[in-house]
Amino acid sequence: MGHIIEEVALSRGHEIVLKIDVDNRKDIKPEDLKAGHVAIEFTAPASAIDNINLCLEAGVPVVVGTTGWYEKLDDVKKRVADKNGGLVYASNYSVGVNMLFAMNKILAKWMNGYPDYNVELEEIHHTQKLDSPSGTAITLADGILQNIKRKKGWQKQDINQPKPLSDDILKIVFDRRDGVPGIHKVKYTSEIDEIQISHEALNRKGFAFGAVIAAEFIENKKNGIYTAADIFGF
Repeated sequence: MGHIIEEVALSRGHEIVLKIDVDNRKDIKPEDLKAGHVAIEFTAPASAIDNINLCLEAGVPVVVGTTGWYEKLDDVKKRVADKNGGLVYASNYSVGVNMLFAMNKILAKWMNGYPDYNVELEEIHHTQKLDSPSGTAITLADGILQNIKRKKGWQKQDINQPKPLSDDILKIVFDRRDGVPGIHKVKYTSEIDEIQISHEALNRKGFAFGAVIAAEFIENKKNGIYTAADIFGF
């Protein structure tokens, strides 16, 4: 992702002033970040919080593309407020996926009145993805649970280890395959037909493009937390 983000940023006239990875992260101090206007954080769940805090300490707005850390979101919000910082977080920065999020909520509202349809999610990613289900799948699940009252929660299932679930639980099936940037499907199935909405990333450039757009949006913003909905408007 770092290489693709750099490519997109340069193509839009930006300059990369600092690159941080596993080889130099321990040597980076807050003052090192101050040469930049915005930081873009795409790492791993275990390191995301420390990286966010580093950016906030430096007074640099940060775009966070890492997922798997949202259980600590309240702590991060407090930290942003304490530091008068700026932060954008999203489970997915792809324009197409954010359109899928919007359509998912609309469809769920319609399907709330049709209990003969059972809904489930499926997500497929590359084998290097560390969290399961994906943050994108969880965002889709939240959109469904907000609107379909017969579902009380979600549960993930490995595609290779299916388990029966009660009718009031939304199933998220996840699969890991080599070379798959990301596929997400929402399926409503009844005895008479099936309705699907889906998104398939053909490469990772869409994620990088959205992250750079988010960086342009958050530059110079202080004391605020934003999401992709604030950027794209849907």
